[in-house]
Amino acid sequence: MAARAAVWQDAARVPTAVIGVGNRGSYLLEGVLQQPNAKVAVLCDIKPDRLDKAATTAAKDSPRTTTDWHKVIENKEIEAVYIASPPYLHAEMALAAVKAGKHVYCEKPVGLKPAEIKQLVAAAKASKKIFVAGQQLRSLTLLQEAIGKIHDGIIGDIVMVKAQRHATADLPHDGSSGDWYFDVSKGGGYLIEQSVHNLDLCNWVLNAHPTKATGFGAINFYKNQPAGRTIFDCGSIVYEYPGNVQMSFTQNVFHPRLMPAGNQYIHVFGTKGAVDLMYAATMYPINGGAPVVLAEKRAERPHAHIEMFYAAITEGKPAPINAVVGATAALTAVLGHEAMVKQQVVSWSDFGITL
Repeated sequence: MAARAAVWQDAARVPTAVIGVGNRGSYLLEGVLQQPNAKVAVLCDIKPDRLDKAATTAAKDSPRTTTDWHKVIENKEIEAVYIASPPYLHAEMALAAVKAGKHVYCEKPVGLKPAEIKQLVAAAKASKKIFVAGQQLRSLTLLQEAIGKIHDGIIGDIVMVKAQRHATADLPHDGSSGDWYFDVSKGGGYLIEQSVHNLDLCNWVLNAHPTKATGFGAINFYKNQPAGRTIFDCGSIVYEYPGNVQMSFTQNVFHPRLMPAGNQYIHVFGTKGAVDLMYAATMYPINGGAPVVLAEKRAERPHAHIEMFYAAITEGKPAPINAVVGATAALTAVLGHEAMVKQQVVSWSDFGITL
């Protein structure tokens, strides 16, 4: 009976593949391994050391390994695919997986180019399978509660947002991702590869995407470090949202650790008050009254996004987000990047995409 139960339990688990088991992919793999309704069946990476390490981590599931992602997509046994490759491969891999009838969890950004993002969204909408983008902030209950109150009008009409994502250092130049990260055509740069999380949060609280953007970017600190670098190490962007709402965003990778106002914040200004949203979720009334906590700090489930992905697959529960949310976040980042590169006002309408 125990043997039969083990066979039944194994059959009830969703056969899953992870493409890309570097830093981010390894974290996703850990999350998958913690899900009782998932089984890691295949691991894929072009780097043998990463593949061996991942296979050891997932040893309890005895996964097969491959260096060819096409074989993962072609595998009829695989029902769910995680895509954690370098960003320039995301849309191509995700599109192939969707067309092959897989459930897809695609890390952010879902693409680097508007045309490929448009194609991916269309395919995901036409598919009957689950598609989730790795915009994990959407699964934080503190933000869900706080943004729900903002949408209910607790700060009045939103008139402006000020946000930043600063870091104390560049990504390691000799790290395992250094062969692609500093090439803007492969990684997209800090704005598209990392700040897409922050921009998605701004879209979420504003319940819209920007209509225009303008800004400037530069390589001022890490000049030609590493050699051939093509991604900015700092930038300033102003986005315009519907209703003439302004959003100012800055980023850099040389903010001293002990200097105040570091790391990340999102300040949302309304006609009744403003909210420090990113961590504290505290409202400060415009009339100078006592601060109001919109959502108490709490311990969040570290892999809530992954849990909800499998709940959507196996129980029919709502997915945490869909392809449209992931595409909107990616395009917001692409819009800002284009503004910095061209040093002029660029418009969302230039993309020719309706989401």
